[in-house]
Amino acid sequence: MGDRWSLVVVRDIFNGKKSFGELLESPEKISSSVLANRLKLLENKGIAKHIFSIEDKKVKWYYLTDRGIDLYPLLYEMVYWSERNLDAVQLISKDWFNRDETFDAEKTITFNQNKYKKKRERLLELQKLV
Repeated sequence: MGDRWSLVVVRDIFNGKKSFGELLESPEKISSSVLANRLKLLENKGIAKHIFSIEDKKVKWYYLTDRGIDLYPLLYEMVYWSERNLDAVQLISKDWFNRDETFDAEKTITFNQNKYKKKRERLLELQKLV
């Protein structure tokens, strides 16, 4: 998990990307071999899992486990640090901060973690319907 790419992949899955092709479209331009390696690593560490697409059984949809969702506070703080110190927030993470102004960091983190868990539940429910 100490490499650059694993956190990029976790961030992208958290932001709603599910398939290998979607993950390849990240602005950082991860190579397909590195992405395949990181997805395997994340699954082996229990951070991510996959199911097969309901439209095409050859396509894997990746999602974060609870262990993966627990990485969100770290990602949030890294992006927030960049905003404060480098005056640079990636557009891909900008909506993490466009919340009710009364939300402090802890509330925002909890809100976004719960939002992802609901998305994951819907994804897993779709799989059950097949």
